[in-house]
Amino acid sequence: MNTRLYRLLAAFAVMTALSLLPAHAQQVALKTNLLYDATATPNIGMEIGVGKKHSLQAFYGLHPWTFGHGDEQKYLKHWIVNPEWRHWFCHRFNGSFVGIHAFGGQYNAANIKMPLGWWDELKDHRFEGWFVGGGVSYGYQWVMSKHWNFEAAIGVGAAYIEYDKYKCGTCGKKIDDGHKIYVGPTKAALSLLYMF
Repeated sequence: MNTRLYRLLAAFAVMTALSLLPAHAQQVALKTNLLYDATATPNIGMEIGVGKKHSLQAFYGLHPWTFGHGDEQKYLKHWIVNPEWRHWFCHRFNGSFVGIHAFGGQYNAANIKMPLGWWDELKDHRFEGWFVGGGVSYGYQWVMSKHWNFEAAIGVGAAYIEYDKYKCGTCGKKIDDGHKIYVGPTKAALSLLYMF
């Protein structure tokens, strides 16, 4: 995975966020998904109000870590970009919303046991590639104070996953390539927001 690409995407996200802040005071939130944080995936998001009942948000997450040593190294290195349009039932940044989200990114994974037996080959092989997808979401946001909100959201949808398959987690020989289609949960968020 390309480190330079990570840096460019992170710089773009930060510059975009900073350029929008003065123009959209009281309509912008910076946020982090605490569930991503719990999986050692640093992330940052920004949500902008675009009318009384609509908002747009974008998230960027990066997981560059490797755990273990030698043949026992476990990793699910990835970066993800996740934009979403939201319709609020009452007022934006307060109460229930529905959304349409998209996502895309790259990954490099090995020696990982996925939940519910999905993609069992990750336990014994290394896969790297890219993914893109989308879905629908539902969530609720609570106002905690003048500048702080908390949000819970879930989503379902589908993803197209392109991959190269390698013999083992630390070996370099490519043995296959292909794609997978995933249908199921595509979003889970418990987010802390700072409101401007």
